[in-house]
Amino acid sequence: MSVPRYAQLLANVPLPPVALVRQIFEAVDAGDPAQAVRDALAGAECVAAIKPGMSIALTVGSRGLADLPALVRAIVGEIRARGAEPFVVPSMGSHGGATAEGQAKVLAHLGVTEESVGCPIRSSMETVNLGSLDNGMEVHIDKLAYEADGIVLFNRIKPHSAFRSANESGLVKMLAIGLGKQSGADNCHAWGFNYVGRFIVEMARVKLARCKILFGIASMENAYDRLSKVVVIPPDGMIERERVFLAEAMRNMPRLPLGPRDEPLASGSLDVLVVDAVGKEFSGSGMDPNITGRPSTKAISGGPSVSRIAVLDVTDKSEGNANGVARADAITERLFQKFDRESVYINSITSGVLSAAALPMALPDDQAVIRAVVKTCESHTPDAITLIRIPNTLHLEYLYASEALLPALRERPGIEIVTPARQMAFDRDGTLLDPWPHA
Repeated sequence: MSVPRYAQLLANVPLPPVALVRQIFEAVDAGDPAQAVRDALAGAECVAAIKPGMSIALTVGSRGLADLPALVRAIVGEIRARGAEPFVVPSMGSHGGATAEGQAKVLAHLGVTEESVGCPIRSSMETVNLGSLDNGMEVHIDKLAYEADGIVLFNRIKPHSAFRSANESGLVKMLAIGLGKQSGADNCHAWGFNYVGRFIVEMARVKLARCKILFGIASMENAYDRLSKVVVIPPDGMIERERVFLAEAMRNMPRLPLGPRDEPLASGSLDVLVVDAVGKEFSGSGMDPNITGRPSTKAISGGPSVSRIAVLDVTDKSEGNANGVARADAITERLFQKFDRESVYINSITSGVLSAAALPMALPDDQAVIRAVVKTCESHTPDAITLIRIPNTLHLEYLYASEALLPALRERPGIEIVTPARQMAFDRDGTLLDPWPHA
C-alpha cells in the first residue's frame, strides 16, 4: 500500500527514547466485592425498607467500574435474601444509542447479563413525567422503575469529566440522568454543562420526594482502578451525604507524575501525551480531562498543559463510541475507521457539546501519529522532548516516559524506573510494539 504524501513528510522525524515507569499510589483495597457489599448493607438501617415480596428496580449504568458484575450480583443476592425480587434497569440516559436494545447491549459488554447477576434485566426507554422544575423543565423517570415497589440506586461516586459541582458522578446523577433516560439527559444538558450540577440536584430532589427510593449503594475506587469502599446512603440527606464521598473520590484519583504530589490533579507542561485507547469504560468522555487537562467544556478546568495529544485506538467495548478523541491532535486510521457516528453523535447532541463529535487528523499508523505530534509539539528543546505514553486515562500505574523526564522522576517519591530508556519499537506496519506489564 502506498504511503500518503503527508505521511511521507514524517518519515525522518526522530522519536525520543522512553523508559517504562511505575507509579506507586497510596491506596485502600476493599478486597472481596461481595463481602464489601454484605458489610455495607449489614450496617445500614435504611436497608430495612426492603420487605418480602417487593419488586425492586436496581440501577446499573454504562460505566466499566471495578468489579461491576460481582457488585451487581452481590446486591441482587442481598435483596433476594431479604425476600424481595430484584430486576436490573439499565440507567444510562442516552447511551447505548438511546434504545432499549442498545442499553441492554452496553450492560452485556460490561459483563452484566441475566446469567452473570442472577436476575432479570428489563430495558425500556419509556418514562413517567413527574412534573416540572420551577423553570418549566420536565422531570422524567424510567417507567419500569417507577412502577416497581421500590428502587435501589447503584453507581460509582467519582469526579465528572465535564463539569465541577458539589455532586458529580454518583447516585444523584444516576437518579437525575441515568433513570431519566433520553429525556433526563436532554433536560439536564439543555442549558449547557455550567448548569448540569444544579439540575441534577433539582431533579433528584423531585424524584426523592415522589418516587419509592429505598436507598443508594455506591462503590468507590482507588488509584489502581480497584474497589476501595462500598457505602450505603439513605434517601434522607442523600444529596448532601454524597458530597463528602465525592471529595474522597477526588483524592483517590490516579494522575500523571507532573506537578505537586499533594494536589489531586497533575499540573505543569508536557510536550506530548500518547494515549493507547479511549473508551467509555475508562471515562464518560472516553479520555478523562481530569488526567489530560483537555476538557470539552468550560465547566471544568485543571490538569496538565499538554502541547500535543495522540490517540491510537478505541476499545472494543465502546463499539465505536470514540467520544473524547476530539480533544486529541492526531489519531490512527484504524481508530478513524472504527468511529461510529451514530453513537458519538447521539451522545454529543444530547450533551449539547457538538465539538466532542469532531475528528482530529488521521494518519496511517501508530508510528506516523506519534511522529506527527512530536514534530509539531513546538518544543524549544527538540532534543529533550517530554513525552508520556499511557494505556488509557484510567490505568496509570505504568507509563512510558521520555528520557528528558527521567531525572525529575528519579527524585519523585512513589516512582520506580522499571527499564532503561530505549527507542520505541514498531512492527513493519507501523504498529507500536512496546508492551504493558500484566497487573
